[in-house]
Amino acid sequence: MQQSGGAQALPANEIALLLQAGIAQREAMPWLRSKPTVSGRFSRDVAAFSKFWRLGAAVRQKLPEKSKRNAAQATAAAAILRMERQAREDFLGAHIDTLYRKLTEDYHKFERVETLIYSAGKMVAGLVPTPAEIEREDQLVQKDKDGLEIDQGILLAHIFAHPPSGRHLCHAMQLQRPETEEHLARFLATGALDLGTAAVERLGKAAVVEFRNPRYFNALDMGNVDQLEIAVEVAILDPHSQIVVLRGGKIGHPKWVGRRVFSSGINLTHLYYGKISYQFYFKHAMGFENRIMRGIARPDSPPDEITGTTIEKAWIASVDGFAIGGGCQHLLAVDYVLAADDAYMTLPARREGIIPGMSNMRLPRFTGDRIARQAILNDRRLDCDSPEGRLICDEIAPRDKMDEALINVIDRLTSSGVVSAVANRRAFRIGQEPIDLFRQYLAVYAREQAYCHFSPALIANLERHWKARERKI
Repeated sequence: MQQSGGAQALPANEIALLLQAGIAQREAMPWLRSKPTVSGRFSRDVAAFSKFWRLGAAVRQKLPEKSKRNAAQATAAAAILRMERQAREDFLGAHIDTLYRKLTEDYHKFERVETLIYSAGKMVAGLVPTPAEIEREDQLVQKDKDGLEIDQGILLAHIFAHPPSGRHLCHAMQLQRPETEEHLARFLATGALDLGTAAVERLGKAAVVEFRNPRYFNALDMGNVDQLEIAVEVAILDPHSQIVVLRGGKIGHPKWVGRRVFSSGINLTHLYYGKISYQFYFKHAMGFENRIMRGIARPDSPPDEITGTTIEKAWIASVDGFAIGGGCQHLLAVDYVLAADDAYMTLPARREGIIPGMSNMRLPRFTGDRIARQAILNDRRLDCDSPEGRLICDEIAPRDKMDEALINVIDRLTSSGVVSAVANRRAFRIGQEPIDLFRQYLAVYAREQAYCHFSPALIANLERHWKARERKI
């Protein structure tokens, strides 16, 4: 292996970029000379790479904030970030096994994504941004951020790509949240739980989880993903219900007064104004949605379909109005979809500029590849009451008869008991989406979504298609 250090010749174009941006040579040269190569020894590489990232951060700080940079400064900032990120790819490519073992005490400790990324930064300085750096970026609108969270995506991509580490992190993210126990006790005492942006109540033999974000048409954002995960866990753990329903609450928009809508997906207004963290995507895909898909894992048993066990129930989705983006993604994780005759589904990834969660993996199972690509890449709308829509929706009911239809579905699916429901769900998963396929998808998703989340194209799309400049938080 090559030795860590910076003895290699310095590219003239990199020096020129920094000098043209107004960075003094005495500040640029020490950083460029410190550019490391992998030695293969963890402690030695930690020291060398951390030095490189520390000096690089100091050089970046000589530049104005992103919104005030001229063309030369913007080019220099992009070059610095690109070099730092390539170094992260190199370091993690060599040391992900050692790093993850150290972070988890050789796989004996579970840590969720949202804290693991900061634990990694404490162990290897500069590998990912610090909480203070993220807090500063959180104050900015999306277009003015440097995208420091991309470094978190690089870390997660390497973890998920490494089979033992990726499976362990999937297990950690599927464990019951500590706070759920208290909320479950409240629910069992009263038969209802209101978490503000999510709620649980009983309807016959079913527990009903309801989205409640009426101002934003039941959109998903940082204000409700944790509450939804707790609500989903409470519904799964409720001993007095046999099945779970997912539906949207009523909204107050003048055109929809008193009506329910399922979900409008990610809160695009919040996204434009920089209020959606990169962590959101994993709290969504690996949080409440994966609870619906795979249930709650046990600490002493891996959440796979062959050797592990989970706590889970069958799920019904009740779709009123529309299921857009993330809302449509949920339908691909449930067991039965009831939809109103005027409801529709879209996955407007092209107009948003991001990857629509797990849909690229799951939607083709329902619609076939061509329709899936049309929906994701070309914004094809799927009316629920259409031949294409019925590939996803199991039953269509008149809009004004949805409550009655839902009760009938619950009664029909529970009338003979649900003893085999979980067994059949696991049997479907092993053939369609075993845990390793899920993990491998996440490895691609983690890196690609990070770059999409901070892409100039995302801002342009939101301004063009969402008229984001005109909207207020």
